[in-house]
Amino acid sequence: MKRLFLLLPVALLLTAPQAQSGKGRLGFVNVPQLVAAMPGGANYTALRKKADTDLGQQQKNLQTLLVKVNGSPTAANKAAVTKAQQTFAKAQKNYQTQIAAAFKPLATKLNSAIAKTAKANGYSVVLDRQVAATTRLVVYANSSTDLTAAVMKEIKK
Repeated sequence: MKRLFLLLPVALLLTAPQAQSGKGRLGFVNVPQLVAAMPGGANYTALRKKADTDLGQQQKNLQTLLVKVNGSPTAANKAAVTKAQQTFAKAQKNYQTQIAAAFKPLATKLNSAIAKTAKANGYSVVLDRQVAATTRLVVYANSSTDLTAAVMKEIKK
């Protein structure tokens, strides 16, 4: 049994290089930049901005009402908070539906352009740079892995 535990690290060290020797390349794209450059992208971006502004204002008003109800928990204040929460939830759902509908045709074209560019340049995986950085999925990436310009050319064809 002890021999097994001694051989396991050696086996892992010997097989690790083979596991990483595949020809897969990892690339990144700036999705917001690509969407903004697409036909219809300006409408989508404007809708997102409008939704962010409107929902941000509603959330701010809701926070103000919550502070008010914590200081003076009257039935009227509680009713106002409940109504504001319902209005916010309804607006949020409405915007999500609109945004999803506006993004669907863009996503189809964008995904196709990314896939075509990635295949032509030998990339097996392409990530959204912003998402990868925000989630800390990728800490560092060389600028040579950025496919944004190549995808931009493909979109404009």
